[in-house]
Amino acid sequence: MAGDRSARSGPHTLSWYEATARQRVVALADPGSVREFLPPTERRMSPHLPLFDLPRAFDDGIMVGAATLDGAPVLMAAQEGRFMGGAFGEIHGAKLVGLLRAALDLKPKAVLILFDTGGVRLQEANAGETAIAETMRAIVDVRAAGIPVIGLIGGRAGCYGGGGLIAGTCSRLAVSEGGRISVSGPEVIETNKGAEEFDSRDRALVWRTMGGKHRRLTGGADAFCADTVSAFRQAALDLIGRAPAFDLDTLEAEQARLEDRVTRFGDCRDATDVWRRLGVNDPEAVPAMDTDAFDAIVARVGEMDHDAR
Repeated sequence: MAGDRSARSGPHTLSWYEATARQRVVALADPGSVREFLPPTERRMSPHLPLFDLPRAFDDGIMVGAATLDGAPVLMAAQEGRFMGGAFGEIHGAKLVGLLRAALDLKPKAVLILFDTGGVRLQEANAGETAIAETMRAIVDVRAAGIPVIGLIGGRAGCYGGGGLIAGTCSRLAVSEGGRISVSGPEVIETNKGAEEFDSRDRALVWRTMGGKHRRLTGGADAFCADTVSAFRQAALDLIGRAPAFDLDTLEAEQARLEDRVTRFGDCRDATDVWRRLGVNDPEAVPAMDTDAFDAIVARVGEMDHDAR
């Protein structure tokens, strides 16, 4: 029933977090402009999952295609977090890499990646890891050709593992309250370091550490959105228009930014400690803030806006 309600909602009310990958793409793009490549009718499915008696998806958990956004041609890829947590496998990754390589010939205004992934499928680990590497290389080529790659993060699965690495290579990122970005997920950290280091059952801790507000305040994301498709659409249009150059100056600025972040915040034990050093007067209140109140905090802090990435 929840899916039916989402399907009937317009972009101003459709929850990005609750929507499926296709609902996000259709509502994000200009009406009637979406043209899917390798749709489910093509049945390009994982050749590996049957070996583990696991179900397959006809699109292997990712939608790729072309559309227009405010009249401009774009390419889009949307991961389906409801299928295997949006995890990368051989076909899933090949579709994303193929879309990025096609951008070099089609020359769209931008490539949009709608992340919703827990990382790589353990059942296709080698193929998935290869897909992560090939995707990052393809993004580098696309950005070097002057085409922005914009990542949108706000789905159920977040953006973890190799997805977090790929997000870091994008030109710009937009994230919502529900979006989480990290290379290692909460359970992975706890398994390797113990609950004393990171308690994965402490959901407030997870959101403070990996959630959209923290990523925005520390400059890991370039826009913070309300949980609606219309908000992500507006953010995408804005970020496309101010994508940074991809050159040596940008890379050196990013390295300097990361070095400064370690120096300033390396001894912090919690995200609230980081926010306090950033100049947030009441860091404990940040998690409960609505979008408008949080935007006001962002405007006051200011220093998370940069062209480094």
